[in-house]
Amino acid sequence: MGKVVSSAAIIPYDTDLASIGMFIVNEEYRGLGLGKMATQKCIDSVSQDTSIMLISTEDGKPLYENLGFNTVDYVHKYLNDNYISTKLFNNREITIEKYSENDINEIIELDSAAFGDKRRKLLLNRINQSKHCLVVRNLKGRIIGFGLSILGPVNLLIGPIVAPDSHTAALIIDRLVLNHQGKLRIDVPSNKDELMLLLEKSGFVKVSNPPIMIKNSINMPYRNKELCAITAQIFG
Repeated sequence: MGKVVSSAAIIPYDTDLASIGMFIVNEEYRGLGLGKMATQKCIDSVSQDTSIMLISTEDGKPLYENLGFNTVDYVHKYLNDNYISTKLFNNREITIEKYSENDINEIIELDSAAFGDKRRKLLLNRINQSKHCLVVRNLKGRIIGFGLSILGPVNLLIGPIVAPDSHTAALIIDRLVLNHQGKLRIDVPSNKDELMLLLEKSGFVKVSNPPIMIKNSINMPYRNKELCAITAQIFG
């Protein structure tokens, strides 16, 4: 059996959006067009009516432009080696609780409005993988936000986070990283300047600002501005 020298993955969501990621080419085989071939295979595997998004490196951007992708936004990658608690005041109009299975439908609806498509299977899998999954309830008991942390080989990955405002998002982050000893990572969408300022006060450092690119559409799917941290770059 031959060895794998190139890969890419496509993740279709529930309706008309998919995300491409996991672009890997063995160093010995670079320059042969294998990355382009793997990406094209992913594109060909879904309907032409499906909008396909990806988060690119600057080096990969020309390749994806040649495949018909356009830059529509950017994401902000932050790392942290020594987290400092924000110690923000909870106004007591919300409670932050551990997730229970009964919460899943509300979480899916919140995520759909924030992300731009339903992704039930992805969320169920990420919740099962999570170190912590938290929900935010208002005084009426309705879930208005949630957040996950995933323990990876290098970093504790924070996301997705959906919240009505940056203050609530920061409270979720504070709870997710409580007592964690080690490196942290979070990827934040554009137009979250207040949240990014809070992250920087907590010791996060922005290390890159990669472009979000999309094919079969000229715009990002509609989002309600409550997506405060993405799941991971592979998932858009």
